Amino acid sequence: MEFSPLSKREEEIAKLIVDSAYTVHKNLGPGLLERVYEVCFCHELRKRGLKCERQIDVPIVYDGIRFNEGFRLDVLVERSIICELKAVENVNPVWISQLLSHLKLTNRRLGFLINFNVSVIKDGIKRLIR
Repeated sequence: MEFSPLSKREEEIAKLIVDSAYTVHKNLGPGLLERVYEVCFCHELRKRGLKCERQIDVPIVYDGIRFNEGFRLDVLVERSIICELKAVENVNPVWISQLLSHLKLTNRRLGFLINFNVSVIKDGIKRLIR
């Protein structure tokens, strides 16, 4: 299966997301709670002119029935890019599968798994395209 490349706008937003994560990590370092990184990350996104929403409940449709008990997105940027934030010692591989499922179920293409509990933030950023 072949997908079209991401749009220029999606790539611009992606760069601003990575830049925001770098800025937060540079200023705070590792070792804090996820919610601290989340609020600071969203602040940095807004400083860069991006709209973001936190803790978005997403219902799921299964067997033709809508269930409100679906899942929750940590951060949705410009209503198009999903960012799942972590502050953990070890990233669980299931979180990558989870983010890919979130992309599929919300019909979005680009997502980031960002773990702030690392010495060097580039080691904590995983970009996923569906």
